[in-house]
Amino acid sequence: MIANILIGGAIFGYAGWAFYRFIKKSKEGKCAACSIQSSCSSNCSVSQEEQIK
Repeated sequence: MIANILIGGAIFGYAGWAFYRFIKKSKEGKCAACSIQSSCSSNCSVSQEEQIK
């Protein structure tokens, strides 16, 4: 019983963390949240310095 509660808590905790991270990255914008932004060749409409302000 306790193992089921711990496993369920871990699953829901990870899902909540992943959802929070998704929302946080989506608010940063297209290029700021991109994992390959340092080697990306596309031109974003807004530079990273403007997004920080």
